Amino acid sequence: MADWLRGARKVVAGLKPVKAPEAPARAFRDLWPGDAIRGQRVLRGECEVLGTVRPLTLAGEGGQGWGTASGSAIWRGSVHAFSWLRDLRALGTDGARLRARDLTSDWLAHGADEPIASVPDVVGGRISAWLGHWDFLAATAEDGFRRAIMVRLAQDARLLLAGLPGDAGHRGSLVALKGGLAAAVALADEAGIARCLRLLPGEIDRQILPDGGHVERSPAQLLLAVQDLIEIRNLVHGAGLEAPPHLALALDRAAPALRLFRHGDGGLALFNGTRDESAALVDLVLTQGQARGRAPLILGEAGFQRLQAGRTLVIVDCGTPPPAQRGNSTSPGGLPRHADRFHHAGTLSFEMSVGRDRMIVNCGAVPAAGNQWRDALRATAAHSTMVLADTNSSELKEDGLGRRPEAVETERHEANGAQWLDASHDGYRRGLGAIHRRRLYLSESGDDLRGEDVVEGENLPGFAVRFHLHPGVIASLKAEENAVLLRLPSGANWKLRASRAKLSLEESVYMAGEQRSTSQVVLTAEAGTTAVPWAISRVNLPEPGTEG
Repeated sequence: MADWLRGARKVVAGLKPVKAPEAPARAFRDLWPGDAIRGQRVLRGECEVLGTVRPLTLAGEGGQGWGTASGSAIWRGSVHAFSWLRDLRALGTDGARLRARDLTSDWLAHGADEPIASVPDVVGGRISAWLGHWDFLAATAEDGFRRAIMVRLAQDARLLLAGLPGDAGHRGSLVALKGGLAAAVALADEAGIARCLRLLPGEIDRQILPDGGHVERSPAQLLLAVQDLIEIRNLVHGAGLEAPPHLALALDRAAPALRLFRHGDGGLALFNGTRDESAALVDLVLTQGQARGRAPLILGEAGFQRLQAGRTLVIVDCGTPPPAQRGNSTSPGGLPRHADRFHHAGTLSFEMSVGRDRMIVNCGAVPAAGNQWRDALRATAAHSTMVLADTNSSELKEDGLGRRPEAVETERHEANGAQWLDASHDGYRRGLGAIHRRRLYLSESGDDLRGEDVVEGENLPGFAVRFHLHPGVIASLKAEENAVLLRLPSGANWKLRASRAKLSLEESVYMAGEQRSTSQVVLTAEAGTTAVPWAISRVNLPEPGTEG
């Protein structure tokens, strides 16, 4: 019924004549910094989206970027949402401004009719980008250019507002609502503003979990959702309106929850599609969000645990993936509709840092890449966890997950500064009839992390426990000890050792930002093995030349 009403409203809205002002009724500025390096790429005819670089050129230069063959749906959705405007603005040059106008004119002529351009969250992102960069993009442009933008904006806003609330089970619905509100404010549409504010509490409840985590269970998506909420708050206040109490309460939960995912270097842990978000951006978002207090240790609903002692930090994914959705899995533009669109098969994986040095990591993500490379980084083997019989703990599908853990159980204890975590998941029950249990102990000093990976079931196949290392870590295999010596950039030395499994040092990749080669420690257990104990402990080595 909701889909029928939404469709009917869009049909009615499409029949009404469009009235567009010469300029936005209220000016506002995008809050977030762009990347000048990415901006230079746009000037050269390329666009980077989440680590994937593809051509973005004008019709006279080959016309690549708007069509369905230009890249993945996620890459194209970002390009049609004009995410690149922020990076051109970061350059701040006349050349960047003219390139922005040329690309916008090219899109109006050649890209505006692409199906993905009308997906609600793409429309919402584009409206927010146009209005947030109006001074840079259009304020001093020719009248015809400004008029063309305002007419398209008014058309988009009318259909977007008629289609609210959005039906995407992820952050896209919040982006659509934000764009609708921005358009209503810019067009002085009081009815549209009232509609968005009426729908906002319900959308917040869909997006932000009671513990402050995000429904997509992704640190990156939580960061973006907090940015969305801050922008909505500023829009409402800028229009002289009173924001619903839900908005402030959501920021009070979500902004502190973001702190749980921060390593000592200020960046975010690499779970579920997260890449290297700069510490400066996270600081800015937390400041704008007026986040107070320390990082929580547990996000119960989102399913993450933070163990911290001394200078050592361990962040663990102990959550159940979002439930499988019924109905159409993708929008008409090919974008996934479901909350697990960025979800990885990394249940019970962990990351570990000491001070500002990351030690144990997950491999990262390239969500906008082609399926093969994207899914290689979504696989369980690309995470610091156990892999049973070379099988993913969640089934990877193009638009999300298929088979997945249905029960993830966690028990935590603390005493005298030491912390214990006992977690299990049933992702291997179907097909392999097994349960994976991971036990962790962090000493009160933080100098000793003990672990044990247990497989419960009958006729157990072999398995591997993987520890991906940050590229800054220098690893040296100590075969006679079944151990690996790990030297951190700070000069501190740690040792990873294990029993009941063969320890080896293998190649790996780190895709937080630019692709970097690194190593991984692999513990290989033979069929029938039920448990592999391991430990990562700080060691004091003599300075070179002082041995003996």
